[in-house]
Amino acid sequence: MARVLVVDDEENIRLVLRKVLQKNGYSVDTAASAEEALERLDDFGPDFLIADVRMPGMSGLDLCRELEARASTATVIVMSAYGSVELALEAMKAGAYDYISKPFKQDEVLLALRKAEEREHLRRENRALREVIRRESTLEGMLGKSECMQRIFRTIEKVAAFDTTVRVSGESGTGKELVARAIHRLGPRKDKRFVAVNCGAIPHALLESELFGHKRGAFTDARTDKLGLFAEADRGTLFLDEIGELPLLLQVKLLRALQEGTIRPLGSTRDQKVDVRVIAATVRDLRREVDEGRFREDLYYRLDVLSIRVPPLRERPEDVPLLIEHFLEKNNGKLGTHLSGVDAQARKALLAYPWPGNVRELENVMERAVVLAEGEEICFDDLPPRLKEPMDPIARLLEGDELSIKKTQRFMERTLIAKALERTGGNRTTAAKLLEISHRALLYKIKGYGLS
Repeated sequence: MARVLVVDDEENIRLVLRKVLQKNGYSVDTAASAEEALERLDDFGPDFLIADVRMPGMSGLDLCRELEARASTATVIVMSAYGSVELALEAMKAGAYDYISKPFKQDEVLLALRKAEEREHLRRENRALREVIRRESTLEGMLGKSECMQRIFRTIEKVAAFDTTVRVSGESGTGKELVARAIHRLGPRKDKRFVAVNCGAIPHALLESELFGHKRGAFTDARTDKLGLFAEADRGTLFLDEIGELPLLLQVKLLRALQEGTIRPLGSTRDQKVDVRVIAATVRDLRREVDEGRFREDLYYRLDVLSIRVPPLRERPEDVPLLIEHFLEKNNGKLGTHLSGVDAQARKALLAYPWPGNVRELENVMERAVVLAEGEEICFDDLPPRLKEPMDPIARLLEGDELSIKKTQRFMERTLIAKALERTGGNRTTAAKLLEISHRALLYKIKGYGLS
């Protein structure tokens, strides 16, 4: 039974509405002022409020704003004898769902409530559906319903149980550290420390001390003994980001630590046993680094026992809507905003952009848009200029730093197939003719690229 709280300073209005609503199966309570209504919220827990706009003290519009500030889930219908379009719009902006003019007919009130109930029912169904999708598309903080991300989720769940070295590759901003953390949290070391270090962010002269520690007096500023990151991560996981930045001398010492499970702090004459699972990540092509003599081949093979490639966001565009919604909710909570979504024009721009900075860039764009948004939704004007330029995604990609023929070719092929399907209204036979490939080849590529 739905609960309705009637808020009006006129007693006869309260009595009439109570009688009508109870007769039609609603549980009803009344309040003579907005202040009294706020006091009844917790005890009565209304699903709907029917509130007069003009009341002594706090007005009905002020009540709407206060309910929104408290993140109340109650749906508000306002009513007033001073009906006007401007007042109705002001009520909607304040958070009301519908507006009734006084004097009202009983059927008008019941119709407004039924419409509100239908909307709430749809919202609950949508929330439940989104939750199902989110559960199926989430793994330890990572989001992705695309086939390539689902494969990564399955791989992570498999490798987490085995205490072996993992190499994670991918462009900057794709979420390599999230993969490492997921492996740690799903594995047997989950109750121990996860230690992360960016090898490219520490000067080479300090890297050995950071990784393996030092003894007092090992060098000029070594006034005390220091534990290295390997020792800090003992019995846990050490995540070495940008491992391709390690100098060759340290690569030798890292290989020894991985093979023998021992380290030697600077200035020490004794080896120290450590039990550490190492997960390494890089944006570099380590195979090429080996061929060009900048990375040791034996270390490369030691790190490449299990490898996971995190795809760039342009290779999994079907995940962008999921990430948009996730970052919107995240920023609403972080910034105290209550944005309901993204309008059609802004969404189109977000989906068309190739995201060279990957998930990290999308997260930053969404935070910026939430801060700048003035209405209930993120609109096109809230987006940064680079997303508003009507540049073809292929041209934008070619203007970027990507030089891999293989990656660029995949992106261009996927973009052309998507355009052909859009132009033909999803007719795959006609699309195949436009693309000058066989129907069978098109079906294979559609599946491979996750297109529908």
